Amino acid sequence: MKVLQVGAEVFPLVKTGGLADVLGALPQALVAAGADVRLLLPGFPAILAGLKKPVVVCEIGAAFGAARVRLVRGTITASGMTAYVVDAPYYYQRTGNPYLGADGVEWPDNAQRFALLGWVAAHVAAGGLDPAWTPDVLHAHDWHAGMACAYLAANQSATVATVYTVHNLAYQGLFDAKDFHLLGLPVRFMDATRLEYHGKFSFMKAGLTLAQRITTVSPSYAAEIATNEFGCGLDGVVRSRGTDVSGILNGVDDAVWSPASDKDITTTYSATQMEGKATCKAALQKQLGLQVDAKRPLFTLVSRLTQQKGLDLVLAAIPEMLAAGAQLAVQGSGDAVLEKAFTEAAAAHPGQVAVRLGYDEPFAHQMIAGADAMLVPSRFEPCG
Repeated sequence: MKVLQVGAEVFPLVKTGGLADVLGALPQALVAAGADVRLLLPGFPAILAGLKKPVVVCEIGAAFGAARVRLVRGTITASGMTAYVVDAPYYYQRTGNPYLGADGVEWPDNAQRFALLGWVAAHVAAGGLDPAWTPDVLHAHDWHAGMACAYLAANQSATVATVYTVHNLAYQGLFDAKDFHLLGLPVRFMDATRLEYHGKFSFMKAGLTLAQRITTVSPSYAAEIATNEFGCGLDGVVRSRGTDVSGILNGVDDAVWSPASDKDITTTYSATQMEGKATCKAALQKQLGLQVDAKRPLFTLVSRLTQQKGLDLVLAAIPEMLAAGAQLAVQGSGDAVLEKAFTEAAAAHPGQVAVRLGYDEPFAHQMIAGADAMLVPSRFEPCG
């Protein structure tokens, strides 16, 4: 079986959350099971830099407002996976993360940026851009790739099967209805049974309504998003798909996260040889400017700093934690208010609270390896 995996992130090249981990691990697991798998990704700088032996598959030309678009194929150096990359410098060669500028504000042309990703994916899946390889299944991940399902639905001659995975329903790719014409879709797609959502259009809804099968990252989340409490306004759409929706539990890649072999931590350890754990804790305390004390319990939190993650609960608990002799270390980035609150807590409690803002994958491993306890205070967690 030939499978095209479509997403906006892939570990270790570009990562803002668990989506990248799935795109890094799932294709390799499918290959190990005998599938012929390729990825399709946006041409972000780190992705192009991580592509070995790139070749131009085709020159697409002008598309979605970008003057030059081409499809490149190569091998991801870190994993050996074959990947197509949408090389559109106007849309993807930018500073900031994949979705936000350096100022933390969403790019105003995200509709065009990720519509382009879906449009190219649909054309690859339909056999139009790389005649040498046509997939049997297109698997689109989260709202960024949801439009692939819409463009395939608009192509009545396409026979490829479609699967859409919801990693986090709270992020829906919502855009103003006045911009619908930028998508290049027939007007009939702007209705309540397809993309229309309370006077806007939703890339997430495109995937939910137009993919043949829908999966989520855990069975419990598949049930949760069909409820009013956790459906983020799309629970009716989810319920309408009935048995087309299923949950498959995400796992941890033990080739990446095993402390017995992790090259990113101070020293290795295992469940049967725990001595190295204390060394990792002392090294982390020293690196963060915390008091080096084996007897003080060290709580760590590695997270996007957003409201969903329940971080206000941690902030409220800091005084009681410190009074009990604990230490707190936080790594992450996101909401400016939360970043400021944790930074101020660290300044007010030197040696007891430490904060490292930003994404740093090796340091995340060190935070987890050195922790006595890890905090996951999320208000909801798709795979929690």
